[in-house]
Amino acid sequence: MAFEIPKQPYSGKIGETSIGTGGATVTLGGEDSYPFHLFEGSMPNSPKIAMEVWDYDPSEEWPAAAVEPFKDVISSPEAGAKKCVEEYGADIIVLQLKSTDPNGMDRGPEEAAEVAKKLADAIEVPLVLWGTANNQKDEEVLKKISESCEGKNLALAPVEEANHKGVGASALGYGHSVVASSPIDVNLAKQLNILLGNLGVKGDKIVVDPTTGGLGYGLEYSYSVMERIMMAALTQEDEKLQVPMINNVGNEVWKSKEAGQTIEEAPTLGDAERGPILMETVSAVCYLLSGANVVILRHPESVRLTRSFIDLMINGGMASDVQEISKRLELQEADLISLSPEPALDFGDEKPAKEKPAAPKKKAAAKPAKKEEKAAAPSKPEKKPKEEVKVKKPETKAKEDAKEKVEAEAKAKAEAEAKVKAEAEAEEAARKNAEEEEKKKAEAELKAKADAKEKEKEELQALRYERAAEREKLEAERTTLKGEETPKGPSAQQKTMVEKLIDNIDRIHRRI
Repeated sequence: MAFEIPKQPYSGKIGETSIGTGGATVTLGGEDSYPFHLFEGSMPNSPKIAMEVWDYDPSEEWPAAAVEPFKDVISSPEAGAKKCVEEYGADIIVLQLKSTDPNGMDRGPEEAAEVAKKLADAIEVPLVLWGTANNQKDEEVLKKISESCEGKNLALAPVEEANHKGVGASALGYGHSVVASSPIDVNLAKQLNILLGNLGVKGDKIVVDPTTGGLGYGLEYSYSVMERIMMAALTQEDEKLQVPMINNVGNEVWKSKEAGQTIEEAPTLGDAERGPILMETVSAVCYLLSGANVVILRHPESVRLTRSFIDLMINGGMASDVQEISKRLELQEADLISLSPEPALDFGDEKPAKEKPAAPKKKAAAKPAKKEEKAAAPSKPEKKPKEEVKVKKPETKAKEDAKEKVEAEAKAKAEAEAKVKAEAEAEEAARKNAEEEEKKKAEAELKAKADAKEKEKEELQALRYERAAEREKLEAERTTLKGEETPKGPSAQQKTMVEKLIDNIDRIHRRI
C-alpha cells in the first residue's frame, strides 16, 4: 500500500491585498493552507521580498557590511531604490522615514512628502512608507504623504490604535492601503482590524504587522503569535485575521549590537560581514515559515539567500546548489587558539591507597568428640556400642539458612506484588469513577449550554418581535405627522473629503 501524507483540513482562507497600481501591482496572500504546505492546499501568490531605503544618508549608523553594497547610492533614496529593484530584484521598496523622528532630525511632513513623492515617481514597484512609531508625528507625516501621492495605492505604516482614525481616513480618501501594527498579541491585532473595519477600511486594504523581533528572544514571541494568527484564520474561520502579514526584519536585525560589532570587539562571533547576513536570512526564513507574506530586508545577499529558500520550498531542488555568501569586505579571522585559556593540567599528587590490615584468623573450635576420647583414654573402660549423635555440619546449616532467606524474600516479594496489584486496581477504579463523573459533568454542561442557547434564541426572537412592533408604531406616528420640509442650501465654507469623513466617523462614534 502506498504511503499517504496525512493532511490537515482547512476551512478558512487568507484574503488578498494588492498594493501599487497598474503593471506594478503586487498581490499578497490568497493561500488556503499553512505556509508552504503545497501538499495540502495552494499558495497562488508566493511570499514577496521588500528592500528598505532610508530618507537620508545612514552611512554613519549602518554597519560597514550593510553600507558596502550601497556606498555609491546610499545618499540618494531614489538611486538606492532603483539599485534594489534593478540589480537585487526587490519586489517592493520600503521607505524608512527615520528623519521625521521627533527625537532625531524631526523633519516636517512637507519635506517628508516631497521625498516620498519623488521616490514613488522614480520606481516601478509598489512603495511602503514606514514611520517611526511616534503616533502623533506619524499621523501628520502619513496624512501629508497620502495627499501628495493620491491614487498610487501606497501602504502606510505603522498604523496603530492611537492614530488609526486619522491615517485610516486619509488612506480611504486618497486610495491607499494600511499596515495595521499591534504589539505582539493576537487579540490586539484582531481588535485593530475591527477598528479599521468600523472606520470603513476593507480587508483587502489591510496588511498586518504583528511586531517583528530580531533573531533570538524577540523572534520566538513574534513567531508564536504569527502561528496563532494563521491557525485562527485557516482552521477557526476568523475573518478579522484572514489578512496578509508583513515583517520589518532588516531594521530589527541590523540595529542589534551583534550586527555592528567588529571582529576585534567580538572575535568569537566570527566574520563581521557574514554573521549579520546570516542573522537576517535566518530571521526572514523563520518569519516566512510562520506565515509572513512580505519580509523587509537590507542586504542583497540576504535577499538572494531568502529568495533561494522560497524557490526551493515551492519548486523543489537541492540547497547545496545555492551559492555561498559573496563577500565584499576583506576576510577577517580571529586567532581563537591564542584567545582560549590555558588548560588546567594540575591534578594534584597521587597517593597510593593504604592496604587494609588483614583480618585476624579465627581459632578453630576444638572438636568435642576428641576431648571425650582424650578424657577416656587413661581409664580404658569397657567398649560400649557408640550412640549415633546427629550433628549438623556447617555446610548444611548455611544451606538451610540460605533456603529460609530465599523463601522469606519470595514471600515478601509476593506480598509486595499483591499490594501493588491492589493499589493499581484501586487507582483504576478511582480513575473510572472520575471519568464517569467528568463525563456526567460534561453532559450536564452541554445540556446547560444548549438550554441557555435556546433560551437566548427565544429572548432574541421576542426582542425582534417587540422591536418590529415599535417600528410599526413609529412608522404609523410619522405618517400622521406631516411637517413642512426645510430646504437646504450650500454651506458658505465647503469641507474637504477627509474632513467630511472624519466628521462622519466622530458622529457615528458619538451615536454608538
